[in-house]
Amino acid sequence: MFVQRTVSVLARRAPLRSLARRTFSSSIVRVEAKKSKWDPEPGEPVGKLIPFDEVKAESDLLPPGATSGTMPTDIEQATGLERLELLGKMEGIDIFDMRPLDASRLGTLEDPIIVKSAGDEQYVGCTGFPVDSHTVVWLTVSRKRPLERCSECGNCVKMTYIGPEDDPHDHHHHAGYEEPKTFVDYVKPEYWYR
Repeated sequence: MFVQRTVSVLARRAPLRSLARRTFSSSIVRVEAKKSKWDPEPGEPVGKLIPFDEVKAESDLLPPGATSGTMPTDIEQATGLERLELLGKMEGIDIFDMRPLDASRLGTLEDPIIVKSAGDEQYVGCTGFPVDSHTVVWLTVSRKRPLERCSECGNCVKMTYIGPEDDPHDHHHHAGYEEPKTFVDYVKPEYWYR
């Protein structure tokens, strides 16, 4: 009887987490990674620091990485377009041309504001002329429709395509693709601006 009471008293005083203890288990799974075009061949240097002018292929945009025991800097770890941008900035070249568009004048059909684009389509935010005279109106210019006019202030913008002529990422020239119709498609041809 005494032992029975002692066990019940001890059971009430025992912390609950010891009763609800879970076991820990783990497993290891090894997965063979697919080799990508960025992976160097055996014996090939992993990456190198080269100037912007010497970048000729995608493999030139591989970073060397940091030395053992140190934290890598941006130039030691950046790859791809980010690395190309950093190399350009080190030589004073803004490869993405991040300057704001010309807002010192109102673009007209004869003399529009020029927007450079390496893609097939570009979105341009018009805030009016003079600047900030209306809320942002987003205009869409493309290779097929390079000229667009703001409905609020009449400002005209024109896209100039600066990308490669045969773009492998061009998704709009697939067989069977038809551009959706807009209000512009129903305007008489004599009212079109060219």
